[in-house]
Amino acid sequence: MSLLSQAEIDQELRTLEGWRFADGALRRQFLLSGFPDAVAFVQRLVPEAEQADHHPDITINYNRVTLAYVTHSEGGVTDKDIAGARIASRIAGAAR
Repeated sequence: MSLLSQAEIDQELRTLEGWRFADGALRRQFLLSGFPDAVAFVQRLVPEAEQADHHPDITINYNRVTLAYVTHSEGGVTDKDIAGARIASRIAGAAR
């Protein structure tokens, strides 16, 4: 697995609404209606992250879930992170 260049990351971000590249990772904050919905969103994400064997860094602050995708073993962003961001966006969209 190879790291994506900054140009490749920028190209992918054009198709990932709400995501940004910061501090070496793909990041997005999802706003939900309350704490139970925030936890439920993470619970829906867990099986797909397990299946992909690729897990985001997750922070829950009441109704906000912040995800950060980076392939730690490679030291940066790879295609696995792009795929994870797409999965998270799909799950968030399905919850609305």
